Amino acid sequence: MPYDRITELPDAVRDHLPKRAQEIYKEAFNSARDEYKDAEDRRGDASREEVSHKVAWSAVKTKYEKGDSGDWRRKSD
Repeated sequence: MPYDRITELPDAVRDHLPKRAQEIYKEAFNSARDEYKDAEDRRGDASREEVSHKVAWSAVKTKYEKGDSGDWRRKSD
């Protein structure tokens, strides 16, 4: 299901990502969910949800990195 608000995101996302990263995650997830709705558009037998979560994490990783504490922080430029 698409996420309408960041408060609906999985706990692992809400508990560790800064607010802006959560927004990136939500937008990327929803976009991927639309883009990969048809099974033939996905690789292997991954579900629509699995692919959407992978895309969302990849989007977050372009701007954020995981710190030693397990929380995510904005990458240095």
